[in-house]
Amino acid sequence: MMAGLNLVELVELALMLVAVGAVSGFFAGIFGIGGGAILVPVFYECFRLAGVPLEVRMPLCIGTSLAIIIPTSIRSFRAHHARGAVDLGVLKLWWLPIIIGVIAGSITARYAPERLFKIVFVGVAWSAAARLLLSRDNWRFGDDVPKGPLMRLYGFFIGLLSTLMGVGGGLFANLLMTFYGRPIHQAVATSSALAVLISIPGALGYIYAGWPAAARYPDVTALQLPFAIGFVSLIGTLLVMPTSLLTAPLGVRAAHAMSKRNLEIAFGCYLFIVGSRFVISLL
Repeated sequence: MMAGLNLVELVELALMLVAVGAVSGFFAGIFGIGGGAILVPVFYECFRLAGVPLEVRMPLCIGTSLAIIIPTSIRSFRAHHARGAVDLGVLKLWWLPIIIGVIAGSITARYAPERLFKIVFVGVAWSAAARLLLSRDNWRFGDDVPKGPLMRLYGFFIGLLSTLMGVGGGLFANLLMTFYGRPIHQAVATSSALAVLISIPGALGYIYAGWPAAARYPDVTALQLPFAIGFVSLIGTLLVMPTSLLTAPLGVRAAHAMSKRNLEIAFGCYLFIVGSRFVISLL
């Protein structure tokens, strides 16, 4: 027995995480989102079964998601970059404010109540779903992305909110770039690069934020070394990461084969579904 689960249940849990890794890697390639919007809801259920207390369950999900996004996003970015689809000009404007936002999000994660993470996740996911599903070509902030302080402010909030949601930033970058008239395929490709910028400092920040958790909950196996370090589950990372790396390039291929509208509808439906899970939890 471990965390109240017998051997068969532990094996089933492990196989589910391996399968989810494959799905998250595929979606990371399609949408440029790093896969976190899939991983966080699934980890939430897995850590519930493993007996992780409610107070630290959501931060553990998010920190683990960010750790897994690191190699997945690097592989996704390289595949998009090979196709010449990444806007390097946007990356130059965003890289520093995004990292500052990630640091602010990591500090917030150490002290924020558990409900805050769910509220941020639902609010952003449903807003994005509405924008994508009800999209009209005349729904724009402008004809091109801004170049000055406003763009850097966008970068800060992308880093902050992505760190609180456990996503790679693609969710926000996709929306902003399409609102400023950029093609969805270019937005997806550029978002995959942002996921690299966000996931590395974000995962380190959650290790820092969750360092006291093991001492506060000494009876929770899933929070102790060698199973976790801070708010990053090492066992979850090791089970999910290999298959997510294998399927990320397949998602990139699928993204470039889909039409603009089909890609928007698929992304919008997916965000609505995952947001609904946390609405149920909040209620």
